[in-house]
Amino acid sequence: MPVRMTPEQLRRAGLGGRFGTRSKSGSVDSKKKTPKYHNQKTEKDGHKFDSLKEARRYKQLALMEKEGIIQDLRLQVPFVLAPSVRFKSEERAKPDLRYFADFVYMKNGEQIVEDVKSKITRDKAEYRIKKHLMMSVHGIEISEV
Repeated sequence: MPVRMTPEQLRRAGLGGRFGTRSKSGSVDSKKKTPKYHNQKTEKDGHKFDSLKEARRYKQLALMEKEGIIQDLRLQVPFVLAPSVRFKSEERAKPDLRYFADFVYMKNGEQIVEDVKSKITRDKAEYRIKKHLMMSVHGIEISEV
């Protein structure tokens, strides 16, 4: 005869990761999923950031701008890496391939494009391709923090 356990019993036994608890209304309540790279989304000065590291970097750059070290600080700036295309087999055109820089600012008359990256995300193929395209299409080297 199979043993039947409640979601609570499964959770206590360490087997309840994918089981939620049922509320009295019958809906399933589950815990929030841990982010893939363990980043913690946060908000600072009305801006939303994907990680605490990115929010800290914003705070540093905002202070540098206030002190006149850098100018024209912008967040989440899009760069088109490849234009929109339409394949014969598709009904609709595919949108532009874009890279969104975390920060773009001017320092000593030079445009700086910055991306806050962890070791894990820095090594991902998708990011490496976009970094390569930024250099080949726009002649811009991404500064990683």
